[in-house]
Amino acid sequence: MARTVWDSTVGKKTVMAVSGLVMLLYLVAHMIGNLKIYFGAEEFNHYAHWLRTVGEPFMHYEWTLWLIRVLLVIAVVAHAVSAYQLSRRDIKARPSKYVHSKPRSSYATRTMRWGGIILGLFIVWHLLDLTTGTVHSGGFETGKPYQNVVDTFSTWYGNVIYIVAMLALGLHIRHGFWSAAQTLGAGSRTRDRALKTTANVLALLLTIGFVAVPVGVMTKVVS
Repeated sequence: MARTVWDSTVGKKTVMAVSGLVMLLYLVAHMIGNLKIYFGAEEFNHYAHWLRTVGEPFMHYEWTLWLIRVLLVIAVVAHAVSAYQLSRRDIKARPSKYVHSKPRSSYATRTMRWGGIILGLFIVWHLLDLTTGTVHSGGFETGKPYQNVVDTFSTWYGNVIYIVAMLALGLHIRHGFWSAAQTLGAGSRTRDRALKTTANVLALLLTIGFVAVPVGVMTKVVS
């Protein structure tokens, strides 16, 4: 039954919608945590340490964090695979270009695929930069996320990569939230306006919230 559901277009869209909402919940929490950087190094570093001790003593050190990471990896892979397969299925269904030259879909809709690729590449860079320190500039310091974040956004390319990715994220959420709501049956004639408004507000708040961190470093409010 699971294979039959997965092979269907509706099944893939459902997997894409649910995995997208899981990642959206994480992004909201992640943004709120990121904004703690405005309260100084001590509080931000303490918050990062707290993430590793959540659930103690029932959970061992970092166990809860690793469970969250595993869930996110599953969500990202499921989202990417279903998106790719739906895209290939759509291309096969429409092998030739549309006759009309004027695009009828929104800019966010037309850029969903490229936005997904940009975000996928960004996730890899972000992990190598602030989690493993592999591509980090200025000398990665284990256990000092505040200093590492300031280092990253003290470089022009760190700011450009991050801000471009966050703009792509905003467009992705704007269309993705609306699409997920329709897939899961939440849309209706009376709720459509509220859902569109929610999608726009979420996209705007998350974009501003995430971009506020590099802007804070660039303007020396965070230093």
